[in-house]
Amino acid sequence: MNFKELREEMVKEQLAGRDIKDKRVLDAFLKIPRHKFVSEESQSSAYADYPLPIGENQTISQPYIVALMSQLLELKGTEKVLEIGTGSGYQAAILAELSKTVYSIERIPSLAEKAEKLLNELGYKNIEIKVDDGTLGWYESSPFDAIIVTAASPEIPQSLVKQLAEHGRLVLPVGGKFGQMLVLVKKDKGKVETKEICGCVFVPLIGKYGYNQ
Repeated sequence: MNFKELREEMVKEQLAGRDIKDKRVLDAFLKIPRHKFVSEESQSSAYADYPLPIGENQTISQPYIVALMSQLLELKGTEKVLEIGTGSGYQAAILAELSKTVYSIERIPSLAEKAEKLLNELGYKNIEIKVDDGTLGWYESSPFDAIIVTAASPEIPQSLVKQLAEHGRLVLPVGGKFGQMLVLVKKDKGKVETKEICGCVFVPLIGKYGYNQ
């Protein structure tokens, strides 16, 4: 199986063929071996246009959604980014290509350990992962220029808004457990603006300021 060809086709058809125009985002997707972030039995579907299971009732998101959320952050390469929900580590790898440093929080120890091992093997030195309640953020390393939440929250956690730097951007799915709206939050001169992007479906965000279980 030629993963390079499948990756190029994914970028051309699913991303550039839709509304992903940020060249840095497209280049990151061309570079990162998505098939390494899924189980061996799922590798043949790694570049398909849908999410895949990664164990522990969690998923690796559809490539387009990962790209859209990454593009919405408008990263230039100098930013400090917080990711809530490390999962497979794929989104963290994308963010590591687009920013200066990535802080990623995962509540499930086995997923955090597996993701950290793979990211180290792939040579990423600008990603820090910890196991914790992601809804609390990473206060001691804040503020962050960008925050991305890869699980569905019932509302926008104010704990994360507080850790967003001036002119920062937060992107997350907000809504019920079975369907959400992708929302972009901007902080400017202390004021918070929100914009609805599109409908989406994510696993629930578990934690103090998310869902209980």
